[in-house]
Amino acid sequence: MSGTIQGFSKELTLTVKCFFGFEETLIEELNELGYPKVSKLNRAVQLKGTWKDVYFLNLHLRCAISILVEITTFRIKSEDDLYNQARKINWSNFFDVKKTFAVRGAIFSDLFTSTHYPNLLLKDAVVDHFREAAGTRPDVELKRPQVMLDLYVNNYEATISVNTSGNPLFQRGYRSTAGDAPINEVVAASLIRLSGWDRKTTFIDPFCGSGTFLIEAALLASGIPSNIERQHYAFKNFKNFDAELWDETYDSATRIVRSLPCEILGSDISDEMVLKSRRNLRTFSFGRFIKISPKPFNEVKTPEGRVFILSNPPYDVRMDAEVETLYQEIGSWLKHEIKDGKACIISSSIEGLKSIGLKPSSKVKVYNGNLDCSFRSYDLFEGKRKENIT
Repeated sequence: MSGTIQGFSKELTLTVKCFFGFEETLIEELNELGYPKVSKLNRAVQLKGTWKDVYFLNLHLRCAISILVEITTFRIKSEDDLYNQARKINWSNFFDVKKTFAVRGAIFSDLFTSTHYPNLLLKDAVVDHFREAAGTRPDVELKRPQVMLDLYVNNYEATISVNTSGNPLFQRGYRSTAGDAPINEVVAASLIRLSGWDRKTTFIDPFCGSGTFLIEAALLASGIPSNIERQHYAFKNFKNFDAELWDETYDSATRIVRSLPCEILGSDISDEMVLKSRRNLRTFSFGRFIKISPKPFNEVKTPEGRVFILSNPPYDVRMDAEVETLYQEIGSWLKHEIKDGKACIISSSIEGLKSIGLKPSSKVKVYNGNLDCSFRSYDLFEGKRKENIT
């Protein structure tokens, strides 16, 4: 069995999960943070590290959903093999019997007729271990477990890991209020990196909602970790949690800045959304540097010089005609207002995107939650626009 949870000197196998289509984006971020040796998986990347790296990456990664530490990998030929192998693990080394736990995973194997049954086998193995070792058992808590176990079965190979993040890392802890359809924070951070924004050019979101793009852009530009306001991580519930090492990791991160290297501007037609954005920005030292205006996008006047626009315009599948009209107006505004710059738009309305009337320089399929979306970039130079081709 590989990678005992006891001790920090032993090399660990870390699996960092991400959303579909952002594997390369996550690899780029890891490279930038000083982790050049990573392997690409499906909706994840894998690397070697220590518990110090686990703490650091949970705090600093912007494009990750969760970070798993592998406990063991083994071959199975039957359902009983999964239980018997999991039963051999000394779960008391990992967490206390008083901690709640749950099992989640992904099962791709003909050995099981139900994809939920392997999770139950692992749960039973954990419970039976504690009954024998301590005379009692930990409680299962499905919604907010203190310890999350991850089971991955691919044909005849099973991997058991602990989820060191717990709740998904898009739960940053900084958003006190949100709009009706807020964009996921990890998706926002991933799109900003995918867009190629240089962190110097003026950043504008003319449909800013509760300010997620603005905040993630400012966090990236300032070097403040996106998870700096997050208080809970599952690794704090493990027996080997090193509070001193965590404090050292947290205290070494940038938390306060006195300026930003660029202008960051937002606007929204809704006064309520502007108010929500401003409330969320109060959390950060850079909040006072971000200007948000209560006005429709087509009244936004961009500053001189090159600008960068990244936005998630509204759409409603029940009102296709109105969506297409809105996107036509967005296209017109981009053509006439932006003299030099780039615009990146994410939307689930393909007809709306076609109505923009500009040829995208790139198209990427992404998801925002369960929504199948397209992320499109448009290069905008006065007199050199590629129009009416989508």
